[in-house]
Amino acid sequence: MTCPPRRVNVLAMDAAVLLESELDRVYGAWVPRTPSDVARVFAGYTGAWWIAGGWALEAFTGVAREHRDIDPSVLREQLPLLRRHFAGRFELWSAAAGALRPLLADDRADGSADEVLLPGCGQLWLRQSARDAWEYDVLLSPGNANEWIYRRDPALRLPLSAALWERDGVRYLQPEIQLLYKAKARRAMDDADFRATLPFLDARRRSWLREALRKTLPAADHPWARALD
Repeated sequence: MTCPPRRVNVLAMDAAVLLESELDRVYGAWVPRTPSDVARVFAGYTGAWWIAGGWALEAFTGVAREHRDIDPSVLREQLPLLRRHFAGRFELWSAAAGALRPLLADDRADGSADEVLLPGCGQLWLRQSARDAWEYDVLLSPGNANEWIYRRDPALRLPLSAALWERDGVRYLQPEIQLLYKAKARRAMDDADFRATLPFLDARRRSWLREALRKTLPAADHPWARALD
C-alpha cells in the first residue's frame, strides 16, 4: 500500500528526511480499507463517527478517484467511548509530530484526550498487534454530539447533523466542508477533487464554501472562491 502524503505531514519530524516510499518501511505497512470496512468496525459504537477525505467526495459525486487511505473520524471529546468500543480488538496509538505512543488499555481509560494523548495529537493509528499492519487512521475532531467545529477556526460551526450526510448506513462529511479542509494545501490532488466536485454542488453549498474560504483564508484570495462566484 502506498503511504499517503498526509502521513508525511503528520510525521513531519522524521519524514523530512524520508521519501514517501520509505515510510512504510520505517513505520509499518497499512491495510487498504473501504467505507464498508469502517462501517463494520464501528457497528455498535455509541458515539458519533463519519468518513472524511476523498472517500467522502467520491461517495457524494460518484466520481471514482484513487484512494491512498481512508479517514474515519470521531469526536475528540468521545475518546473514552472509542477506547471501550475497540478494547480487545485493536491497539490504539497516539500519533503526533513524528511520534507514536501506545494508548494502553489500563492507562486512564476514562481520561480525556488532553490527559492521555501526545501533545497536539489529532489522530489515532489502529492495528491488531505488533505483528499486524496498521488498519485505520482515526481523526479526532473538535466539537460535540450537537455541533461540528472547524479545527482551523473554531468560530466556524454547524449543527453536527448538518455537517454530515448518510448513505447505506455510512455517514460522511459534507463535500463543501471536505473541500474547505483541502483548500489550504491545494495539492494537485486537491485541485482535482475540487474540479470533480464543483458540478455537483448546489447554490447553497457553493455559497457556504465561498464564504468559509473568504473567512478562513482571506489573505490568499483563494482561486476556488473565485471559481465559486
